[in-house]
Amino acid sequence: MIQILNAAELARARTTGALVARILQTLKDRSAVGTNLLEIDAWTRDMITEAGALSCYVDYAPPFGRGPFGHYVCTSVNDAVLHGLPHDYALADGDLVSLDLAVSLGGIVADSAISFLVGEARPPVSVAMIGATERALAAGIAAAGPGARLGDVSAAIGSTLKRAGYQVNLEFGGHGVGSTMHQDPHVANDGRPGRGYVLRPGLLLALEPWVMADTADLVTDADGWTLRSATGCRTAHSEHTIAITADGAEVLTLPSV
Repeated sequence: MIQILNAAELARARTTGALVARILQTLKDRSAVGTNLLEIDAWTRDMITEAGALSCYVDYAPPFGRGPFGHYVCTSVNDAVLHGLPHDYALADGDLVSLDLAVSLGGIVADSAISFLVGEARPPVSVAMIGATERALAAGIAAAGPGARLGDVSAAIGSTLKRAGYQVNLEFGGHGVGSTMHQDPHVANDGRPGRGYVLRPGLLLALEPWVMADTADLVTDADGWTLRSATGCRTAHSEHTIAITADGAEVLTLPSV
């Protein structure tokens, strides 16, 4: 299903997006050497509850996972890139953390992900990957707007990642959002311009470029959820929910600071 939001629903989407951005920024600010992933999950639960919102993850049980997920935020560290199941692990200096959060508020979902380094260490491979996903996300947003095609967005993301020297995995990508977390259309992280669905005002899309340092192959962790690089290399993931408007693309999950 492709859902087109009306003006009232779009207003609620802005509120949800602001909440998701605020929670992720708070989690990033609180995360330090020694922080446990289960603490991050508990903080997320508390903030969602305090806002009167609903988690999109805790009861999530898709065919590809060993569900239900049972937690409130995806915590992917170092070689983990997607669907990281929170577990008893204390963050170390130089760890690369990706947090992915989807929340429903007022019946509308917003979805976003950030990657960042913990502590003082700044491994160059990690800095480069985070920057590449952020640039690819910005390129995808710039390519989106009324009358653009999905292929334009996918091509902008993919060409940015490939210029940075990364292989692009097409198993998981962006997607439509609205009253539910995952909707059509699927937004691949590479594609051909001029192809695919024509974007319309009122459409919400979650764009999410992600990369692995030296491979495009994934393996599933023993927990049945966490997806890791097949070579054990580091990974990064960036995501925003955007709304297609008459004027272009509005980013709903930007942090306020």
